[in-house]
Amino acid sequence: MAAKEFTYEVRLEDGGAMLADGSGPIEAPEAWKPDHFLVAALLTCTLESLRYHVERAGLEASGRGEGHALVTKREADERYAVVEVVVSYEIALEPDPGEEQIAELLMKAERDCFVGASLTVGPEYRWNVNGRVVSARAAPS
Repeated sequence: MAAKEFTYEVRLEDGGAMLADGSGPIEAPEAWKPDHFLVAALLTCTLESLRYHVERAGLEASGRGEGHALVTKREADERYAVVEVVVSYEIALEPDPGEEQIAELLMKAERDCFVGASLTVGPEYRWNVNGRVVSARAAPS
């Protein structure tokens, strides 16, 4: 069986307007750099992945996140690259599942976010679920 394929088209107009799959456009504020979009993509992708798995488990999720990326020269090749990414989430799950189910849902959310899986540096995920801090961990790179 062939793997599913997903394609995404983005067009960048002169002046900075972006169109996704022929629709949009969005105007990026001047302060937003490509690096910000990378962190935003990781935040959204992981949250969408979590919501998918939460829904399959018969639960509901809401939440927010924030992230940080460090870009500097890598020692290995002296090229500028993202060398650290940390994302933190505050999540509410209803009804409140047990710790084991929370851990499983978070693992699936991290694993199935293709943005995080595509990075050469494994993101560090920090989770606060229903007021409980779940230990921070770095995803395998």
